[in-house]
Amino acid sequence: MNGSMEQNIRTLIVDDEPAIRELLAFTLEDMDLQVSVAATVREAKMQLEQGGIDFCLTDLRLPDGSGLEIVSEIQHHHPLMPVAVITAYSSADSAVEAMKAGAFDYVSKPIEVNRLRQLARRAIQLLGPRVAEKAAVDPVVGEGPQILGVSPAITRVREQIQRLGRSMAPVHITGESGTGKELVARAIHAASPRAAAPFTPVNCGAIPENLMESEFFGYEKGAFTGATQRRAGLFEAANGGTLFLDEVADLPLPMQVKLLRAIQERAIRPVGAHKEMPVDVRVISATHQDLAQLVAEKRFREDLYYRLNVIPLSVPPLRERREDIPVIAEMLLQRIAQRQGLGSLRLSPAALAWLTHYPFYGNVRELENLLERAAALHEGASIEPHDLQAPGTPPAESCAAPPNLDATIEATEGRILLDALERAQGVKTEAARLLGISFRSFRYRLKKLGLDQ
Repeated sequence: MNGSMEQNIRTLIVDDEPAIRELLAFTLEDMDLQVSVAATVREAKMQLEQGGIDFCLTDLRLPDGSGLEIVSEIQHHHPLMPVAVITAYSSADSAVEAMKAGAFDYVSKPIEVNRLRQLARRAIQLLGPRVAEKAAVDPVVGEGPQILGVSPAITRVREQIQRLGRSMAPVHITGESGTGKELVARAIHAASPRAAAPFTPVNCGAIPENLMESEFFGYEKGAFTGATQRRAGLFEAANGGTLFLDEVADLPLPMQVKLLRAIQERAIRPVGAHKEMPVDVRVISATHQDLAQLVAEKRFREDLYYRLNVIPLSVPPLRERREDIPVIAEMLLQRIAQRQGLGSLRLSPAALAWLTHYPFYGNVRELENLLERAAALHEGASIEPHDLQAPGTPPAESCAAPPNLDATIEATEGRILLDALERAQGVKTEAARLLGISFRSFRYRLKKLGLDQ
């Protein structure tokens, strides 16, 4: 930042230590920001009431209360104002609590000037259109993935995505396999000031355990046999952007410890390196498993769970938003027709009605598989219900009310697994990748259903 780009943006610094206030004020004024200061919660609230504040940075420990009171005040009365907090170096829990309350980021004591500048830049980007008249700063705007649908459930998800885009807080996305958790993660990234930076997805269940540390953190030349040159890891690749940890429940316990440290310290140590390197990464995680249950079973670290699950977001299954099926099916069918070079392709009214009554235990992924098969095998001008009914598919008339729920679920799951195996030409690791689950999970499901021959 240079010149007078931010000269009209007013920042409120709240800290009771004069030396800290002076350091913060000097750094932000050097960025051409206007600075006001307060030493207590009461003084801060008075300045906020007077108006004109664009961005607030507050200590959490103040003489007359907690900085969380200021965060809550801003969330209630000035919801578009970015607010960040200052925490003690070892107080990760306080930072998590502040982000849950609405802070978009935090900086730890002792304060690093470069980290403070980085935080201020994020705040200015979050101001978005409000800055346009006050400073020559354009927000980073990303064309996010489309989250289609008109149901109340998916409308709430879209609203959450926009709110979460303004935060640096870790998000944990839950939902059944095939609901589109990665799509939601990409949409959060695209709605954030990080939209122009990398979105780096990784399936935690697809990385061999002995390679995890080098995959996540990279390695130096000569770190081990075969390391002929330096290689950046996933954290470094995502620097400045978002790291999406899909199926995070599949991480082995030793790697969970290393991941926790990287998230808390915002630094990594590549294999073979002698010192840590700072990284600026927002972490979004996802799983179809119940992490809280895994914590209770001692299969997932409780401290990592609370660090990842700062803001939970649940993606509803397709059968709970049936009114969205027509628009999703039409979009998928257009994509499939274009990919297969089929020209114009449409669903008959009867086929559309059949789809809206189908249980879809495999969610959007299963819908796409059904449409892809139907597009390849159909005859005539449009896709009819019989084109959708592959071997093992419940009859159209029974889709609305399966006679035996457990049996129907198992039959549907088995059909999805076998279909993936067929598409992967019998290679189980590839079938697991197609389904977006780990190899261990795929093998377990086959064995459970008696299909592991």
